[in-house]
Amino acid sequence: MATTQESRQESQPSLRELMIDEIRDLYDAERQLVKALPKMAKGASSGDLRSLIEAHLDETQGQVKRLERAFELLEERPRGKHCAGIAGIIKEGSDLLAEDFDGAVLDAGIIAGAQRAEHYEMGAYGSVIAWARQIGEEEVASLLEETLEEEKGADEKLSALAESTINQQAASGSRAGNGAARSNGAARSTRSTGDGRASGRSSKNGSGSRSMAPSSSSRPGRNGSASRSASRRS
Repeated sequence: MATTQESRQESQPSLRELMIDEIRDLYDAERQLVKALPKMAKGASSGDLRSLIEAHLDETQGQVKRLERAFELLEERPRGKHCAGIAGIIKEGSDLLAEDFDGAVLDAGIIAGAQRAEHYEMGAYGSVIAWARQIGEEEVASLLEETLEEEKGADEKLSALAESTINQQAASGSRAGNGAARSNGAARSTRSTGDGRASGRSSKNGSGSRSMAPSSSSRPGRNGSASRSASRRS
């Protein structure tokens, strides 16, 4: 007769069940990405980035098939479980595309979003592979290891592209934009200063005119005094 502790252990989910649950999560994640990656590729301005995303889309479609094969090996029906993690990453990517960013700056953001997805999947696949080996499902582990290597490769390619060109182009564009803003600000400041100088000159000229006026009016007085003096001598 089974003890209460043994019965409780039998009713608790096993590592195998946890692994299958995670595979269902990954199955849904990959299918979400199959729909999302074309939008990311369309939003990219860099041809190299677009090619990388499209190449990974092909890999992702193959990864869906591998997961279906894993279900078959485990004698489980292929069925996904909503992956909230990837859904959130995809939503952030969609929000980015709707922002005002463009050119290399947008490409840098797309790469960051794509790498978040890769890192999420790398962590999940790594766990599933370790669990599969632990419970003796070596064929499942080997199958999914192919996918893990593809995810690592995609992540490395994205990093290489970002570091070699995209980030530099994005930074140059930002500096150019900031420089233009500073130039416009300086021009506005110069115009303001010029107006001030002009009004200053007007003020000085006005004062000069006012100071000249009394001098002009004093000459007739002096001339008048001279005339009276000449009259007395005569």
